[in-house]
Amino acid sequence: MIEDGKTDQVFQALASAARRQMLDLVRIHPGIAVGTLAESFDFTRIAVMKHLSVLESADLVISEKSGRTRKLYFNAIPIQIIYDRWSDEYSAYWSSKLTLIKYQAESKATNNTKETKNG
Repeated sequence: MIEDGKTDQVFQALASAARRQMLDLVRIHPGIAVGTLAESFDFTRIAVMKHLSVLESADLVISEKSGRTRKLYFNAIPIQIIYDRWSDEYSAYWSSKLTLIKYQAESKATNNTKETKNG
C-alpha cells in the first residue's frame, strides 16, 4: 500500500481538469514529446511544465530523455493502488456493471433530448 502522503499527491494531481486532460493525452499517445503535449493547451509551456511536475511527483507520468526531447509515459500503478485499497473483486464486478448502466442511461437521455429538439 502506498503511504497517505503519496495518495494525497495522486488526488491533488487528479483534482485539476487540465492535468487529467494531459494524462489522457499521455495515455493515448505513449512517448508523446513535451512540446507536442504543450501544443494541445492554450497556456504557456511553463504552465504545462508545472502541471507535468505535479503529475511526475505523484508518479502518474514518467518522463524519459531522448536527445533533446523529453518523452512522457502514463503510469497507472498509483491509480490502481488507490482502487485496490477501497475495492475488492465483488465490488469491482458490480461497480463495472453499474457504470455500464450509467453510461447507457446517459447515452439514451442524450439521444432522447436530441430527438425532442429535432422533432
